[in-house]
Amino acid sequence: MSLHTLWFILLAILWVGFFVLEGFDLGVGMLHAIVGRTEVERRAALNTVGPWWDGNEVWLIVAGAGTFAAFPAWYATMFSSLYLALLLVLAALIARGVAFEFRSKYDNATWRETWMWLMSVGSLLIPLLVGTALGDLLNGLPINANGVYTGNFFDLLTPYGLWTGVTLTCLCLLHGAIFLRMRTTGAVAERARALTRPLGWAAIALVVGFVVFTRVVVGHTQVPEPVQVLAIIAVIFAARLAFTEGVGWAFTSSAVAIAATVGSLFIDLYPRVMVSSTSGAYSLTVSGAASGEYALKVMTIVAVILLPVVLAYQGWSFWVFRARVVVPDEPAAPSAPPAVAPPDAPVTPG
Repeated sequence: MSLHTLWFILLAILWVGFFVLEGFDLGVGMLHAIVGRTEVERRAALNTVGPWWDGNEVWLIVAGAGTFAAFPAWYATMFSSLYLALLLVLAALIARGVAFEFRSKYDNATWRETWMWLMSVGSLLIPLLVGTALGDLLNGLPINANGVYTGNFFDLLTPYGLWTGVTLTCLCLLHGAIFLRMRTTGAVAERARALTRPLGWAAIALVVGFVVFTRVVVGHTQVPEPVQVLAIIAVIFAARLAFTEGVGWAFTSSAVAIAATVGSLFIDLYPRVMVSSTSGAYSLTVSGAASGEYALKVMTIVAVILLPVVLAYQGWSFWVFRARVVVPDEPAAPSAPPAVAPPDAPVTPG
């Protein structure tokens, strides 16, 4: 296997890792205002992802940095083409991160509600926009012979790209609802459990539509690939198990569904890294967009050393913070003391 093919696979793994790991805390961010009816419940929902949300975002950063180092031509064309969309993603990431840190800094209802909405909207925009961008890579964008994007912002909103974005957003919602059910107690867990049914049906329909749409876009054959069949089976299992006591298996199934969906994009994309809708001859390929052999060798050595360390640390953090977040009951409002007549008040005879 050539080094540029190896790095294409590694980048695909990084994107899969981002959606699987960041997917559940994006889902929690979108759902925390729905499963939490009170401030205590909303805080408990967000506390379930407190130890991991910022670490999970590193997968997105490393995917972008890895693309820059391993495939500079791909990076240049993709990031210039998707500039406005990625700027919105950056704004959503900032709003979401600040909401985590600032929402509890001031005890005011308007303050908390503002950050609540920023958290929800930011968590929604990230999978929607990034998913749309990944779908556009396979669907094709107007790119000329020099690798320059010749379209405008609205040309990024391709039907296939939007379907991919909506599909991944719904999968993140299901992933997050299952995670909340697994990690919380009481009313929050029950509301998350109730949400898994409609989200499960929606996810099944969207994943099936994604598979059919992908076969139409790719055009080689109408028979789904094994990884796409796996995505359909996994999302069905996740939707079914989420409503039972097998919530751990449901979470595993939703993770597999996300991984298979994102992975299928890169499988169909190879050996290209970005498709040109202007002309197939202008599409960027793995070999044509890659860095030099020496740079790829150095990067491979670094990745072989550091990737196992990162995976071990992340696994250890999940083990340390594996306990459920107990949702405390809201304190009952103090009852009014019984009325007592003043000592010198006249007594009405009975």
